[in-house]
Amino acid sequence: MDQKLSLKISGFTKTKAKQVCLFVADELVLGEQATKIWAATAQDLANLANAARFKAKKSSFFNVFAPAGSTADRIVLAGIGDLNAETDIKEFASAGGTIVNMLRSLKSDHAEIIFDIAASAEQIAAFAAGLRLGHYRFDKYKTNPGKQDDLPPAELKLTLQVADKKAVMAADKIRDAVTQGTLTARNLVNEPANILGTAEFAQAAKDLEEHGLEVEILDEKQMTQLGMGSLLAVGYGSRRPSLLAIMKWNGGKKGDAPIAFVGKGVVFDSGGLSIKPAGGMEDMKGDMGGAAAVTGTMKTLGLRKAKVNAVGVIGLVENMADGNAMRPSDIITSMSGQTIEVLNTDAEGRMVLADALWYTKETFKPKFMVNLATLTGANMVALGDQHAGLFSNDDELSQNLTQAGLDTGERVWRMPMGPEYDKLINSKFADMKNIGGRWAGAITAAQFLKRFVGEVPWAHIDLSTAMNVPATPICKSWATGFGVALLDKMVRDHHE
Repeated sequence: MDQKLSLKISGFTKTKAKQVCLFVADELVLGEQATKIWAATAQDLANLANAARFKAKKSSFFNVFAPAGSTADRIVLAGIGDLNAETDIKEFASAGGTIVNMLRSLKSDHAEIIFDIAASAEQIAAFAAGLRLGHYRFDKYKTNPGKQDDLPPAELKLTLQVADKKAVMAADKIRDAVTQGTLTARNLVNEPANILGTAEFAQAAKDLEEHGLEVEILDEKQMTQLGMGSLLAVGYGSRRPSLLAIMKWNGGKKGDAPIAFVGKGVVFDSGGLSIKPAGGMEDMKGDMGGAAAVTGTMKTLGLRKAKVNAVGVIGLVENMADGNAMRPSDIITSMSGQTIEVLNTDAEGRMVLADALWYTKETFKPKFMVNLATLTGANMVALGDQHAGLFSNDDELSQNLTQAGLDTGERVWRMPMGPEYDKLINSKFADMKNIGGRWAGAITAAQFLKRFVGEVPWAHIDLSTAMNVPATPICKSWATGFGVALLDKMVRDHHE
C-alpha cells in the first residue's frame, strides 16, 4: 500500500498538529520561532539534551513526549549540525529526506515542520524536494496482510512553516517540477515487466500531452518504412510490438532548433539468444532506465513551462529469446544505411539507440543530443554506482553536464574515446560489429553510438546509477530516477 504525502507551505502560525518538528543547530541553538514554541514547555533544553546525550548533530533526533504547555503530543527536535545559508543545496535536500523518513518511522499522519533557520528560498525548496523524494516508496503491489495497527496511516500530511511563504512557494514550484519528473522515472523503472510493456510505456509518454507536450508514437510498420532495421531487430523475439515515442516541448522561440534527449527503452532484457544468467536477470525490468529519465525530463520541462524547444525520443522494445529472434552472425541494416554484424544479442541497447539517434538527428536537426542508457556492465566495473559514465564528442556539452551533475548530486565522469577504440568494432563482414571484445566495453559501446550522430554535438550517459544502488536519505527506492535533475539543471543553466 502506497502512503500518500501532502505537503503544504505556510507562513509562521500557531501550531495545530500533534507532532511538531523543531530544528536544533550545533550548541543546541534554536531559531526564533522554535524558541517561542519551546519556551511554552518551560523545560530546560540543555538538561534534557544532556540526559538524552543529544548533541544536535546532523541527522540526530530527540523526541519529547506530551510536552507541557504545548498542544502537541510530541515535539521532535531535529539536529541539523551547521546547516546554514552557505550550505550546499544538496544538504538541504538530504535533511528533508532524513526528517521525512523519521516521521514515517513514527507512523505520523500529520506533522508541522518549523523552518526558521537562515536559508534562501531555493534551499528551502530543496528541503521540500527532499521531503517528497525521501518519502517515496514503491509499495503499490503490497497487500499488507496482518494487524491493522501495524499499517502506516494512509496519508502523511506535512505543513512546512517558513518566513517568506511567497518566495518559497515560487521556488518550490520550479523544484517540484523536477521532483515530479524524477518520481515518474522511478515509477517507470520500478514497474514489473509484465505490467509495463512497450505499449504501456508508450502510453505513459502519450499521457504527457496533458502537460502541453506533443507526442507521436511510431509503430513497426512506420519504422519499417523508415528503414529502422537495427531497432526492429532487437524486438524480433518478443510478442510485444516495438515502438518509437517522440515527445516534443515547444517552449522556446518558434523555428529555433530543439535540444534532444534520446533514451534506451528495453522494457525487459533477457539477453535474447545470447541469454543472460538467471541470477540477477530480474533486474532487467529496469533496462529502460534511460527512456524513463528522458520521459521524466520531458515531463519536468512541461510542468515548469521551460523556455526552450526540446524533443525526447525513446526506443521501446523487448529483447526475448524466440524462434524469430535475431541470431549471432546476423547482419542488420540500420536506418543510416550502415550495416551491423550481430556477435552478441545481449548488446542490444546500442542497436536501439543507433536508429533512435539517427532518426532524431535527421528529423529534428537538433542543437545537440544527449542519450541515456543502462548500456553496459563494463561501465559499472569502471565507475561503480556513484557516477554515470559520460562519453562525448563535444567539450562544452561535457563540461555543462559535469557541472550540472556536481550541482544536483547526479554525478557523471567523462571517459575517453578515440580512433584506437573505434577500430575495435570494425567487422570483417559488415560496417561494424555490435561488440568490441572484452576490453574497454563501455568505450567501444560509445564508439558504436558515435557512428550514428554525425557532426551533431552529442553526449552518451551510461547509467550504472539508474537502479539498485545504496539507499540515501532522498532515495529509499530500488529505482533512482537518475538523470532528470541532471538534464533539467543543464537546460536551465545553459539553454533558457
